[in-house]
Amino acid sequence: MLFRSAVSVTGGTTIYISGQVSQDAAGNVVGEGNLLAQTRQVYRNLGIALSAAGATFADVVKLNVYVVGYQSEHRALLQSVREGHVSKDHPPASTLIGVQALARPEYLVEIEAIAVIT
Repeated sequence: MLFRSAVSVTGGTTIYISGQVSQDAAGNVVGEGNLLAQTRQVYRNLGIALSAAGATFADVVKLNVYVVGYQSEHRALLQSVREGHVSKDHPPASTLIGVQALARPEYLVEIEAIAVIT
């Protein structure tokens, strides 16, 4: 696993994406009680938000990941989904934070992103 603690970007347009959760377009929670299913939906939602702003995952320079009741074995699961979206050669700076709760009790994971289009 390659993680970066710093990413430098010069110029361009910065996009801030607020925390995405595991809701579908109709507002239904996807994967209730299932961290893997929720993480997959969150990355789908991030992709939609990035696209709406004219960006892709290749433009992401920072991710903050919040996981309810985080345990060390969750890291591999989160990483497996992340690897399908972010660059292995130029990964974004990332922070993984275990939390007690998110906005709704059904949510297990929330991810916010910063992207820069150069």
